[in-house]
Formats: sequence, structure tokens, C-alpha cells
Amino acid sequence: MNLRMRAISQRIFGGPEVLEIIETDRPLPGPGEVLVRVHAAGLNPADWKRRSGLLRRLGEPPFTLGLDLAGVVTAIGDQASRFQQGDAVYGAVLPPRGAYAQYVAVPEDLLAPAPSSLDLPHAAALPTAGLTAWQPLVRVAGVRAGQRVLIHAAAGGIGHLAVQIAKAHGAYVIGTARKDKHDFLEKLGADECIDYTGVDFASVARDIDIVLDPISGDYGPRSLETLSPRGVLLDVRGTGPDRTAVRERARERGLRYVEFGFTPSGADLREITALVERGALRVAVERVLPIEEAARAHELSEAGRARGKIVLTVG
Repeated sequence: MNLRMRAISQRIFGGPEVLEIIETDRPLPGPGEVLVRVHAAGLNPADWKRRSGLLRRLGEPPFTLGLDLAGVVTAIGDQASRFQQGDAVYGAVLPPRGAYAQYVAVPEDLLAPAPSSLDLPHAAALPTAGLTAWQPLVRVAGVRAGQRVLIHAAAGGIGHLAVQIAKAHGAYVIGTARKDKHDFLEKLGADECIDYTGVDFASVARDIDIVLDPISGDYGPRSLETLSPRGVLLDVRGTGPDRTAVRERARERGLRYVEFGFTPSGADLREITALVERGALRVAVERVLPIEEAARAHELSEAGRARGKIVLTVG
């Protein structure tokens, strides 16, 4: 039996050109883990940030990138009982594991059955972005019918899912995006769209109950101006500029400000799957590229103009 596999690795921090195909040992599933034959890996901004050295706290090279995966269970470790060999699954993993590989050993509680209505590339696009939208909106803010929700970067990987999740819970949804993406957002259910290139969203959005912000920077203080007295600003960027100013301003005005980082969770993914299966949530995939073109995929992701997600297929 061939116990080797191909993976993407890098020996130094740098641009997309540092990514290279290597051959390495196939991992073995430990207690509570399953071995997944990866068919597709979703890209996230955290991937190119880590590649370039912006997230050094996650470890030094060499390493394999990738948070999101979808594939098939091929082996089961001791004390793992939720899945069987041959099950199609999807989920998010954290370093030192990496999804840009043919095989990944994954704790079974981080995985969920892949949605039957999606192919594996679309399933691989969902975990990190879906959890980063669903967990703060549902678990932190408790989004519900009748609320006004403002989603920044609404056509992006997190944003386009957040629009649909808020709508599925009965909210009135406003999204910020360039004009050429408004039709896309309206088809996803957005009630209003604001072209941030032509108007200051803070001057037109009012009485907002929840703001979901994957941009941060000056969007934080400006978003506070849109909130109702009991509103909450959810900063989901994870890394970026110092938040001291927006944190202090929120405290002065008695507003909730939450810096949120997603937690991989098979249980929460099952909730997301339920939305997918009933037709309330669809994930937009702009490009699907083979893993050999990981550098090109990073270039596209880093440009920040993708509508939805970029996915690598793993042969």
C-alpha cells in the first residue's frame, strides 16, 4: 500500500511563488480522529495571510496551508464512532493540520456529513466562511425576525453567506458592495444594497440591530454610528488594525462590540447543512482550480475581488 501523498508546502514566508508540491508521509488517524481523503480544499484570506508571514503566531515554515476541506473518510481511529469508511464529509481544521493535501487526519467532532445537494468543491467552500457568518449572527447576536442587519463586504466569501443566514432568520438585510454586485445580492435575498464607492454607508444606514464586519479598520467606528441603542457590532476579521479606538467608542456609547473568531464545529456545520438542504443557503464558488495552481488561486484571493469563494481540487 502506498503510504505517501502529495501536499502543498512552503519552506519560507513570501508571495504565492513560495508554494510548492511535495511528497510526504500520509498521516494516521489518532484517537477520536478519522482520515479524510481530500477531494477539495476551500481558500480563505487566512491562507494567504499565513503564507506571507502575517500570521506568524500559527507557526513557522515548513507547513501545509488550508482550513476547509471536503472528502471521503478512508480510515477511522480509536474512539471515533461518528463516521464510517466511505462517508462524504466536510469541515474546517486548524494548524498544524492543513487541507492542501491528499489526506488529512481530522478530529471527528470537527466534521459533518457533506450536504447531499452539493458537490464536494461547493461543500469545501462552506466551513470557515459559513461558521464565521453563522456563529456570530446566531450564537452571539441571536438574529431574529424583524431585526435590521447590515452586512459589510456582502458579496464576499463570508458576506454572501451572512446575507442568507440573516434572511433565513427573518431579518431585514442591508449589504454593502460595489454596484456591479447588487444584482447578485438581491438574488440572495438582500433587501437593500449600498454602493460603498459612491456613498458613505454610515450616512444612509440607520437603526441597525446587528452589523457584521469582515473589514475592520475605519469600518468599525463608522458602523457604530448606524446602530440602534441596543445594537451590536460583530467584528469578524480576526486580524488587522488595532481595535482600541472602536472598543472605547462603543463602551462610551453603551453599545456592544464583539471581536469574533470562528470555532471549527461539526455540530454547527450540521445546522448550516440544514439551511443548505432546505434551499435557504447556497455558497457561491467563483473559481475551481487544481491544487497544482495553488499559487494562482492565492493571487486571485489576495486581490480581494472574488464573488464568493475560490476552491482547489485535490487529485
